[in-house]
Amino acid sequence: MKILVCDPISPRGIALLQQRPEFEVVVLPKRLAETELLPVVSDVAAMIVRSETKVTKKVLEAAKKLRVVGRAGVGVDNVDVKAATRHGVVVMNTPGGNTVTTAELTFAMLLSLARNVPQAYASMTAGKWDRKLFQGVEVAGKTLGVLGMGRIGTEVAKRALAFGMRVIGYDPFLSEARAKALGVELATEVDLVYREADFITVHMPVTDQTKGMLNAAAFAKMKPGVRVVNCARGEIIEAQDLLAALESGKVAAAGLDVYDKEPLPPDHPFRTHPGLILTPHLGASTTEAQEKCGLEVAEVITGYLLTGEVRNAVNLPYLDAKTYEQVKPYLILGEKIGKLLAQLAPAQVDRLYITYGGKAQELPNIDPITRAVLQGFLSRAGVHDLNNINVRSIASTLGLTVEEKRSNEPVTFNEWLHVQAFHENQKVISAGGTFFGSPNNPRIVRLYSSPVEIPISGVMLLLTNKDRPGIVGYLGTLLGRHQVNIASMSLSRDTEGGDALTVLHLDSEPTAAVLAELEKDEDIHSVHVVKL
Repeated sequence: MKILVCDPISPRGIALLQQRPEFEVVVLPKRLAETELLPVVSDVAAMIVRSETKVTKKVLEAAKKLRVVGRAGVGVDNVDVKAATRHGVVVMNTPGGNTVTTAELTFAMLLSLARNVPQAYASMTAGKWDRKLFQGVEVAGKTLGVLGMGRIGTEVAKRALAFGMRVIGYDPFLSEARAKALGVELATEVDLVYREADFITVHMPVTDQTKGMLNAAAFAKMKPGVRVVNCARGEIIEAQDLLAALESGKVAAAGLDVYDKEPLPPDHPFRTHPGLILTPHLGASTTEAQEKCGLEVAEVITGYLLTGEVRNAVNLPYLDAKTYEQVKPYLILGEKIGKLLAQLAPAQVDRLYITYGGKAQELPNIDPITRAVLQGFLSRAGVHDLNNINVRSIASTLGLTVEEKRSNEPVTFNEWLHVQAFHENQKVISAGGTFFGSPNNPRIVRLYSSPVEIPISGVMLLLTNKDRPGIVGYLGTLLGRHQVNIASMSLSRDTEGGDALTVLHLDSEPTAAVLAELEKDEDIHSVHVVKL
């Protein structure tokens, strides 16, 4: 089997591949463009890349024997993952290789901000001796706010505690128990970090929720003289708002390794601001990190080609064809139930309890379905490169435990998949689904312990309200006035005149004005828009 090493990786990683007699290892002397790659990949079983080589749709079409692409690093932006999946090619990365090195760069930034090290060095090389100009602060006794408590955020927190800092961690999926185990105070809302932190470091991916989250409004809530570090993604900070906060003194200094546009333009105002420490995206740039990534990518490629083992896959997990056909409908249903709960559950859910009933409890392998539920549920966390291979370990990192039960108790439906979410042993929400007629017709039929009928795609408007005459007409009139059409409706109540659950399947998303008008109604207790 031919393995094509397209970009430079650790020599130890190459040696690990070369020692296998089953492999023919070809190391390209330089990066090849797409047109140059096409004739080279026709007979390769595996490709190893870093960020330079682009594995495009055309490359994948030309690589008729390709089984796996290994990315020595985290991001797979240079690989057309959808096209790879369509061609039956597994794409694997090495997410653990840059954890420590990025955490260490973050802490180097933090200490440099505290003691003005780069600025003092520049002054010294200019022949000056400005001791008073570069008076700094101690980090001991100060409060560090960590936004994002995944692998890297956790490592940063450990180092901060060793320096005598108080650490507050914010992450929608960090449980109280996990925070206590780490010695970190849990912030259930990001504003707590803004109010109390002397230093703030970002370790979150770019999502709709995190893009531009450090903006003028966020800076206004922070302590005067706060110091900010970003070694995650440049888009999380609004550049102009940061510059304004630096000018006003609200932010004393900031250390940036990432930018919304890279390379950073030569004339960018960041380059000349005295309150900024800048590095050119060095998060993974250490000898050790590169060697770890090289070794890890060689190991995952070897495991897959020789035994079928799948580690760190970013597309589909390995399943034999027969089992896959059996579980496929449940994968779709499970992910949608997870997404539904993710949008309705409160923060800090620490346990999911998944029940497989009816014919579902007879499935030969329920693990892929559990992973699909987790993937849907964790989608709100915006975890970078979340997939159904790494989803269990990411859930564990966030303190989210999962319990599964095959139940032979009588159920109303032939197939039954039910998920309950708990916080500190208290159930906060649950949902169940089944199939109507065939596996191609899944429905969510239980929510908040109430019977419903919810399709698994589109926009839903969910209301908890008082059961009163005219409520359906009121909702129809209001939505119609705003040109929002109702595709279907599901109603449930506990008792006549009691509490009701109303689920409207809409053709379009209701505007903020619609939601505001609904929330003003005294008989409507909660309003949620869910996108499936």
